[in-house]
Amino acid sequence: MLIQTNILEAIKAIKVSDPILSRSTLIRSPKNLNNYGSWALITGATDGIGKAFANQLARQGLNLILVSRNLNKLKTVSAEIRAQFPHLKIKVVAQDFSGNISAGAGLIEEAVKGVEVGVLINNVGITYPRAMYFHEVEEEVVKGIIRVNLKGTTWVTRAVLPGMLNRKRGAIVNVGSGASIVVPSHPLYTIYAATKAYIDKLSRSLYVEYKLRGIDVQCQVPLYVATNLASKVASIEKSSMFVPSPEDYAKAAIRQIGYEPRCTPYWSHAVQWCFARLLPDVLLDAWRLSIALRRRAEVLA
Repeated sequence: MLIQTNILEAIKAIKVSDPILSRSTLIRSPKNLNNYGSWALITGATDGIGKAFANQLARQGLNLILVSRNLNKLKTVSAEIRAQFPHLKIKVVAQDFSGNISAGAGLIEEAVKGVEVGVLINNVGITYPRAMYFHEVEEEVVKGIIRVNLKGTTWVTRAVLPGMLNRKRGAIVNVGSGASIVVPSHPLYTIYAATKAYIDKLSRSLYVEYKLRGIDVQCQVPLYVATNLASKVASIEKSSMFVPSPEDYAKAAIRQIGYEPRCTPYWSHAVQWCFARLLPDVLLDAWRLSIALRRRAEVLA
């Protein structure tokens, strides 16, 4: 009977709701992130979504560990947040994830010693400099994308997870991409999409492994957000109804932490996902390829 009860509890714990916009998602209350711990760690924290996450977590009253490759930008963002929230404690870790990952993980392990990191936001990510066929991508670009998107998230998670296990509470958010989930293919950005598919699988498996140990793992799947990366990939220069600003995206994303193992936090992204699911893969493949070829032609012109 005890075994049967445990199995039922496990099934309930890993129950997955559809990541499409739903009534329950709209009306449910966000979790109090302070219950996970008094600190949050954010990678890629000096620009775009990462910086917006840092500001939103500061509004929640969490102390911050900001991780990015540019120390000057880290100091600027830290000063900006301190000006608004002088009572918060902020640490900065200058780490270029395209370099020595093991050394970077050591820096992060040192930064989290003695502090309760309750929320981890694995946001750092890079993509191609332009739309490129697989055989055209330079070796260093391939290595950089794999190091940053794949190894970076993996090793930062390993550095932070032991403390969460000791406290039996924590939330890990891995920022994925619609390029690997919403559409069946992402031609001319293949390696980027493949690394984000890894993030999705990593997140779901960790969700199942650690849910019953008090740790909520989630892959958030944004579509286009008005960031530098979106500008490079899609020539997006400003926000719109279907392309939120990083600040608007982060506000929505914060509300979803601790719930489903995979979600699309921003409402218009969820609507787009709904429509994409109604279309056959062959049509979505042709659409994505036409967009990528057009962008490639613009750069080469």
